[in-house]
Amino acid sequence: MNLKTSWYAVFILTLANISSFIDRQILSLLVKPIKRDLHLSDTEMSLLMGLSFAIFYTLFGMFIGRLADRKSRRNIIMVGITVWSAMTSLCAGAVSYFQFFMARMGVGVGESTLSPSAYSMIADMFPKNRLATAMSVFSMGVFLGSGLATLIGSGIVASLPTEGMVTVPILGEIFPWQLIFLYVGLPGLVIALLLFTIKEPTRKNMLQVDGNSVKLSLSESLKIIFKYKKAYLLICFTIAFQALINYGCNAWVPTFVARTYGWEVPRAGAFYGAVVVISSVLGVMFGGWYADKLTKEGKTDGRLRVGVLSGFLALISCFIPLLPKAELVLIAISVPVFALSAPFGAATAALQEIMPNQVRALASSILLFIINLIGIGLGPTSVALFTDFVFKDENMIRYSLVLLYIIGGGLAFLLSYLSLKPYRNAIEDMKQNTISL
Repeated sequence: MNLKTSWYAVFILTLANISSFIDRQILSLLVKPIKRDLHLSDTEMSLLMGLSFAIFYTLFGMFIGRLADRKSRRNIIMVGITVWSAMTSLCAGAVSYFQFFMARMGVGVGESTLSPSAYSMIADMFPKNRLATAMSVFSMGVFLGSGLATLIGSGIVASLPTEGMVTVPILGEIFPWQLIFLYVGLPGLVIALLLFTIKEPTRKNMLQVDGNSVKLSLSESLKIIFKYKKAYLLICFTIAFQALINYGCNAWVPTFVARTYGWEVPRAGAFYGAVVVISSVLGVMFGGWYADKLTKEGKTDGRLRVGVLSGFLALISCFIPLLPKAELVLIAISVPVFALSAPFGAATAALQEIMPNQVRALASSILLFIINLIGIGLGPTSVALFTDFVFKDENMIRYSLVLLYIIGGGLAFLLSYLSLKPYRNAIEDMKQNTISL
């Protein structure tokens, strides 16, 4: 597969990633109408944004990762896009909290197919000295999707009626805000069709015995994945606590700006979405470029050094929610948005480098299990729990965000620093020894 074809495939996979994050992040703009019409608390709302999705995303991700190490990764992604797009659209017909919760679980099932399969595919498409950049382009979909969800979604929310019901075919009468789930869900089916235009790449760096590629049992696969468990787990948890801040902010910053500074949620979402799109794209591209640059210079831990800086900048950003004006908050928040997006592609590339092909997708699914359990499962919910049970006042949400930056940034900084030496040791060991079963 030549580089032109590889970059086209990455472009389509990035579109899918953007679609997935628009689908999962759109709820952040709908907190007020959903709480009003379904009579929910901040904590119940946070479960829709986080835990309902994360439960099945993480559980099915393990199975999908194992499947993607054996079957066509492209076809797995095609089925997944179809499922998550359909389940997002079904949110438009939910008439109770239970139905909404179940539909969001379905979105998680579909989206669990994408990242493990895509990481494995991209690792087979690019040479090592370009892998971090390619991974960063794919990872850009995470941040573009989150930003576009708030940016474009804000315009849609502002144009919808604020009361009454609307009638749509098949679903009947629904709340106006439920139309958004049709707007963001149905286009995903087009992206599923675009997957037909890319080919499954030839698998490279296969683990071999006596010159032949081997099929691994689950226990053998896990043994290989955890051969360098200290490096592996430290990287996983570093990304997870970076994600804790990202998901917590994406879920609650528009609402925080509305409650604290009196802005309308669509206006707050539009400004924040623009910040996320611009700063995160710059951050993720910088991170991939800088990681590959350090790698070319012979620094074996270069892909992880970006994460140390990221955690430090997130930690010292804890004062941002306390700024006196919304405009200052939305300008200043571009710094942690840039910093937290920078290491994502580089870190996932680092993990791919220490795994043979037969376990890459499974290793990625375990990574995503940890990321999403902490990031999606705890990010939005931790902010809500701080607000509801620590400060006991929804207007104190700014202090909940301060705690989010301190906890997530502090742990990300510490764990990323601790990961450098174990990762260097893992790379050195791989050069000197072959992996045994």
